[in-house]
Amino acid sequence: MGTTSRFTGVDFYHFDRNFSDEERSVRETVRRFVDDRFLPDIKQHFREGTFPLELAAEMGQLGLLGPAVKGPGCPGLSYTLYGLMCQELERGDSGLRSFASVQGSLVMWPIATYGSQEQQERWLPELAAGTKIGCFGLTEPDHGSDPGGMKTFARRDGDDWILNGTKLWITNANTADVAVVWARCDEGVIGFLVERGMEGFSTNPVHGKFSLRASDTGELVFDDVRLPESSRLPRAKGLKAPLSCLNEARYGIAWGVVGAAMDCYDTALRYAREREQFGKPIASFQLVQQKLVTMLTEITKAQGLVLQLGRLKDDGINEVPLLRARGPGYPGRGRGDGRVQPRAAHGQPGIGDHL
Repeated sequence: MGTTSRFTGVDFYHFDRNFSDEERSVRETVRRFVDDRFLPDIKQHFREGTFPLELAAEMGQLGLLGPAVKGPGCPGLSYTLYGLMCQELERGDSGLRSFASVQGSLVMWPIATYGSQEQQERWLPELAAGTKIGCFGLTEPDHGSDPGGMKTFARRDGDDWILNGTKLWITNANTADVAVVWARCDEGVIGFLVERGMEGFSTNPVHGKFSLRASDTGELVFDDVRLPESSRLPRAKGLKAPLSCLNEARYGIAWGVVGAAMDCYDTALRYAREREQFGKPIASFQLVQQKLVTMLTEITKAQGLVLQLGRLKDDGINEVPLLRARGPGYPGRGRGDGRVQPRAAHGQPGIGDHL
């Protein structure tokens, strides 16, 4: 059972005609990378709960890390190209796209947007190359979807800052060389670049995950970490700063979800054509056909949405309200609610064996 033929895409409405030659070429390059370099080993990483960090430098060479970020050593490509990259990465595995999204949208982008020139010149080239890894510390054990309630606090001590607190469910936590960390101070919310090896800074892995298995997820602990003023992101002021980073990441996630759905549909279609019951492939039965048609319909709607979103973002139109738009067929509706919503109600702990 099964076939070794390559994935050729899912494009019922011929959206491919709307892409430029460059966009199609980049998409095919990333597709080959996923097929040749990532998929052969993903099953082992999924079972062991590990991420293939050895691919980071290769991803950097291909321009997959912060492709739309503008700054020293960064590709500075279009957002549509970035979206196509995320689509193909998540077709391989959500952990692969998550690694790239965190590195680009949640580490490189805030450094490029809120960091000093010195911070940009020091970190962006190596982060773009994949020779340094970053993580984003906002979520806390008691404050996930409510970042305004964060307890991590930074207090002044002369010219330095003293940081205390804990961040949880942090992608790349245990492999990161630098963490973009958000904390409260007397003036509000501010951001820091906290480097691995600083006294009082430690990380711990999260075990027992049922989702995002092939991803490094962990905890960041800050115990009287002394930070110089040069570690603070000087242009990041207020909760708006970390929330803007999340909006940047959500764009790539939207494209990634489409890639995951495309792979699910393609896998189901191949299986239905090969699996025989009652002397013929199960794809010939209307009940199975209805499932496939429903999947394809939802994918087609999502493809049109993210493509238009990318074009609008490239034209400088505010995409934040658009990212929150959900059509009548968004995942989770209907019969899936009874299975998906109870898990979702638990937030991130709902994907682990902690409950």
